[in-house]
Amino acid sequence: MVRYGYTILYITDPAKTRSFYHGLLGLPIKAEHGSYTEFETGTTVLASNTKEDVRSMIPYELPDKTGQQSIELGFVTDDVQQLYETIRAAGHETILPPTEKPWGQIVAYVLDPDGHLIELCSPVSSSN
Repeated sequence: MVRYGYTILYITDPAKTRSFYHGLLGLPIKAEHGSYTEFETGTTVLASNTKEDVRSMIPYELPDKTGQQSIELGFVTDDVQQLYETIRAAGHETILPPTEKPWGQIVAYVLDPDGHLIELCSPVSSSN
C-alpha cells in the first residue's frame, strides 16, 4: 500500500516560511532540522527546505528560480475572510479576495513568501 505522506516546498528563507505557515496559518511545527521544517496539517505533513540544502543531499539540479505555477496548496478554514485579511495585513501578495463559488464555498487566493499559490477555502458542504 502506498500512502501520501508529505509535500516539500523548496523555499528561499526558512524564517519567512515559518512565519507564514506557522505564524499566519497556525500550522503546528512538527520538526525542524536546520533549514528543513515540517508543519502538521492532519493526515499529511507539509515541509519546506532550501534548494541549497536539497542540492547538498541529492544529485539533482534544482533551478534557482521557481517556474510558472504547477501546484496549488489548499487550506480549509471556517473564516476565510479573517485569514485572508490577516495574511494581507502581514504584507503578502493577494490574488483573489474571498469569493463565493456557485456551489456555496468561499475561496480566496494568496501567495506565500516564495510565490506558491495558496487557496484559502471554507469547508465544502455535503448538501451543495
